[in-house]
Amino acid sequence: MSINPALHSKLSYDPFRDFAPVSRLVVNPQMLVAHPSLPVKSVRDLVALAKRRPGQISYASAGHGSAQHLGMEMLKAMAGIDMLHVPYKGTGPALVDLFSGQVSLQFTSMPAVLPHVKTGKLKGIAVGSPKRSPAVPEVPTVAESGVPGFEFVAWYGLFAPAGTPPPIINRLNGQIVRILGDAELSQRLASQGAEPSPTTPEGLARYMREDHERWKKVIKDANIRVE
Repeated sequence: MSINPALHSKLSYDPFRDFAPVSRLVVNPQMLVAHPSLPVKSVRDLVALAKRRPGQISYASAGHGSAQHLGMEMLKAMAGIDMLHVPYKGTGPALVDLFSGQVSLQFTSMPAVLPHVKTGKLKGIAVGSPKRSPAVPEVPTVAESGVPGFEFVAWYGLFAPAGTPPPIINRLNGQIVRILGDAELSQRLASQGAEPSPTTPEGLARYMREDHERWKKVIKDANIRVE
């Protein structure tokens, strides 16, 4: 909804014109993980190592133009470092090579890697959210680790068709806020690294615009195109 308009020159839909925002649902912080053999314990360590070895540290992604690719390009740009991108056909194959040490790093969704961080198969370096995740409070954010202003999260929202009457939008929004306020549901989501994050319809529209502008800059600066 926010990345594709900047990534593709032609879309069959316009996220800002064809949908009516209802509410954001959850935010899923993305986690920067490393193979245990990579001699870094923090983002500061990684930045220092990458500056000593420009273009030599490899990172995996789910493919060219994927969110994982864009998140790492944002980190590279904001930290002033260069690393080698190794695109895969999906998160699964990328993780397989990360586990074996064929690649050194990956920025990916927390549910995919959280169990492996807890068992020590991977090192949790940082999370991309503005605040630490309750699922791994011991893991710092990228922003507090030397790259202020960095934010990389996956978010999920509820939308209706454009033109849906406001009373219906508002009723849906009220129900979403009520549901996401349930303590048991919040706990289940938190155990997977997801954080309930409802908004007003106007709040979701504003957040989507801000997110679009953030990724548009990353995509333009890195000259990423998917056709």
